[in-house]
Amino acid sequence: MRACVDLGGTKVAVSLSADSVSPLIGRRSEPTAKTGDNDAVALQIIRLVEEVCAEQRIDAASVDCVGVSTAGPFELRDGVVELATPNICGGIAGPARGLPNQWMTALLEAPLRRRFARVRVENDAVAALEAERRWGALQGVDHCAYVTWSTGVGVGLCVDGRVLHGKNGNAGHAGHSFVSDDDNSALCGCGNLGDVEALAAGNGIARRFGAPAADLFAAAARGEPQALATTDALCRIMGRMLFNLIATLDLQRISLGGSVFWNNRDFLLPRLQAQVDGKLVALTRGALLVPAGLGDRVGDYGALALVD
Repeated sequence: MRACVDLGGTKVAVSLSADSVSPLIGRRSEPTAKTGDNDAVALQIIRLVEEVCAEQRIDAASVDCVGVSTAGPFELRDGVVELATPNICGGIAGPARGLPNQWMTALLEAPLRRRFARVRVENDAVAALEAERRWGALQGVDHCAYVTWSTGVGVGLCVDGRVLHGKNGNAGHAGHSFVSDDDNSALCGCGNLGDVEALAAGNGIARRFGAPAADLFAAAARGEPQALATTDALCRIMGRMLFNLIATLDLQRISLGGSVFWNNRDFLLPRLQAQVDGKLVALTRGALLVPAGLGDRVGDYGALALVD
């Protein structure tokens, strides 16, 4: 048996799998741990695996492998992954971000290796990219990306059929790129002012506009002028990032997921595509934005892709 873990800044979800053709079983989810010692997230994962096993009447000792699809960035210490995730580690940007800890990193791989014989940790967007290429909307596409628009903004990249990782497994952190200098008061958890995540991620929207993204987009869908103007501005920010990815890597297709996008996909997708179409057509002609083929389970199947 294998444990499949979808770890984000808002929640952690654990499922079990016997193999890639069997459905995921026993999904259990709760808010991501952000208090106590900086191994709290790893200990939470181990506890959730034990609880899922108990619920499913599975011997916990039979779960010897875990794949963790997680928000990054990562730091490598002694060859194992620690999380330097702005929406989990409160010490990175400091008290202004309001997280209830002063962690600079969160221990992850080392505690898991003490429990499981095999551990694979990947950036959640990279894991989702692998799942989308295997089972979802990116099958048969060699030049592609997966983008999550959720609590944060993450990207997994594939060029010439090869998934990109980088020196510390952090390739694809385009959410921390700068696309605007109009709002330098927007503080990202990484400490940057005015990057994509600070301006447009789910937590950034709530901080900037005093309402959840769901409320903002619902008002825009009703035609409320201010909400429409704000939504168009957010789509320009995200659209510029998507254009930059296409222009830099000559991509064919980008699959989009994450709660902010997925829950508003019919409304947002044409607005995002409009930010790409017609701009330097030699690079953007035929470049297509599509909803994640695996839907709102892309995180779970991303974790499965890591251990299959």
